[in-house]
Amino acid sequence: MVKIGLQFKATLENVTNLRPVGDDFRWFLKLKCANCGEISEKWQYINLMDSVPLKGGRGSASMVQKCKLCARENSIDILRDTITPYNAEDSERFKTMVQFECRGMEPVEFQPQAGFAADGAESGTKFLEITLLEKDWTDYDEKVNESVGIYDVTHHFIKC
Repeated sequence: MVKIGLQFKATLENVTNLRPVGDDFRWFLKLKCANCGEISEKWQYINLMDSVPLKGGRGSASMVQKCKLCARENSIDILRDTITPYNAEDSERFKTMVQFECRGMEPVEFQPQAGFAADGAESGTKFLEITLLEKDWTDYDEKVNESVGIYDVTHHFIKC
């Protein structure tokens, strides 16, 4: 079992507390089999709502799947207590937003999509349904007459 952290980095303009919303938030990943090195061609998602039992009664995971190449059963689980917001003071620095418990597979790519939310840094205005698929997002905070945005979204994975 290995713990892998998803480190997120972006430039935040007049927003803070960028976070995934809800147990149904979808973490879109490409996964690599640790046994044979096969990487999934398609994006796969995991969320906190999904729970699949592991073979042999060893608990459950967010996803359990057999490798298409070597047929090994692998699993990945989201560690709920590690989900952390990305704040204004984190802007332009890598910060671990979530950790995954991996058995036999590990994430190699992350694609942020819909389901993020953030707050206006000065106003506290709630910005819901932020989509980061294009790696940038902009809006306008009418309470303080300022543009707000999230730019240059990038990531990498680390072993924890």
